Amino acid sequence: MLNIKMLKPYYVKEDKRFIRVVLAYQYFSLLIDNELYQFIPMESREIIIDRNRQRVHNVFDIFVFQRGKKMVYVSVSDLLQLPEFISHLHSIVSPYYEEGIEISQQSSKEVKEIIRELEKDNLRRLIDKAIDQHDEDAFRLLTEKWNNMYT
Repeated sequence: MLNIKMLKPYYVKEDKRFIRVVLAYQYFSLLIDNELYQFIPMESREIIIDRNRQRVHNVFDIFVFQRGKKMVYVSVSDLLQLPEFISHLHSIVSPYYEEGIEISQQSSKEVKEIIRELEKDNLRRLIDKAIDQHDEDAFRLLTEKWNNMYT
């Protein structure tokens, strides 16, 4: 039986595409058949999460755990079968997802503002065109629309 005793990141490193949860000795331990095994950074040292997909990227990596002279090799995909591992991992990386959401909401506001400005400029050009072509009906319609939108 495999259980998570403790899972804390040594540190978390992030870039545009990935969130890297770097692990170290004494920060990650498992209970295997009621015996405590400590993580040792022999093979893989980090869990890599793809920001866009919000999925673990390095599922085939192997973590090594030690108890005395006995060593156990556990793949990331095996750990992902444990609900408690997923919940620990989620609690570690969730603040990094929320930060990305705030940024996208901010950029969404900026995009909406740019679209508003472009629509305003377009309406001005259409009014100028109606004046140039002496089209009174179009001019009245467009100025009425302008007044409703911007006054």
